[in-house]
Amino acid sequence: MSAATAPPTGLSEPEFTLSPADFERIRQLIYQRAGISLHAGKQAMVYSRLSRRLRETGYSSFADYLSWLERASGAGGEAEWQEFVNCLTTNLTAFFREEHHFHALVDDLKARASRPIRLWCNAASTGEEPYSLAMTVAETLGLSAQVKIVCSDIDTKVLATAQRGVYAADARGLSPERLKRHFMRGTGGNSGFVRVKPELARFIDFRSFNLMSPSWSALGEPFDLVFCRNVMIYFDNPTQRRVLERIHAATTPGALLYVGHSENFTESRDLFRLRGKTIYERV
Repeated sequence: MSAATAPPTGLSEPEFTLSPADFERIRQLIYQRAGISLHAGKQAMVYSRLSRRLRETGYSSFADYLSWLERASGAGGEAEWQEFVNCLTTNLTAFFREEHHFHALVDDLKARASRPIRLWCNAASTGEEPYSLAMTVAETLGLSAQVKIVCSDIDTKVLATAQRGVYAADARGLSPERLKRHFMRGTGGNSGFVRVKPELARFIDFRSFNLMSPSWSALGEPFDLVFCRNVMIYFDNPTQRRVLERIHAATTPGALLYVGHSENFTESRDLFRLRGKTIYERV
């Protein structure tokens, strides 16, 4: 049994066959649609995630599903393309993940507190990062701070979770003090869960956005601070460069770009120069 056709776990025969040609089509489609570069070792992940979509749509082969997807048009077609993208995006997040960024953000917010601040989190996922940003704003500048946090993600399903703002009360990264200050505890059937308080959620504007979109005008005015963490690792070098150029164009002079711990953009020093640990300043 080849690696391309093997099920992701166990020794049983796969329900579907993922041929090398199917996998290559998927690689090309997700790259064109979302800029994601899937390497050759991702067959098992692709099988696991897309096979669920085949069951839901009633297709018996990847080849037939992909042909249908490529022909899809109109509102229904766009909806299926979104499902395809949702299946193949990765969402790993936690409250106050890579905590040093939030310590640095305190100083960066204070330095800009004399005027309205626009902050962009462009991988909102299920909301832990956006609400961590909002908590940092509230704790640093107060709930009346003139700060707008635009939070976007290409995956509409995780974005819906983020907008609900409901989490397990024992979610990693939330201290008892922050739970009490920023969340409401559920009761009855919602016991064990917490919801973000409205006064914190008011900082955030959630929206679906694809970094590969030909137009970024929908994002509005330029940003002062950008959290783009653990996003570029899914892009190849040319795509990374294009996104960095567009972030540069969408930010104010001296804006700061916070990136993931494994991301390094020193080759784009004409756009952003390293200012601190995984924090870059717009040139």
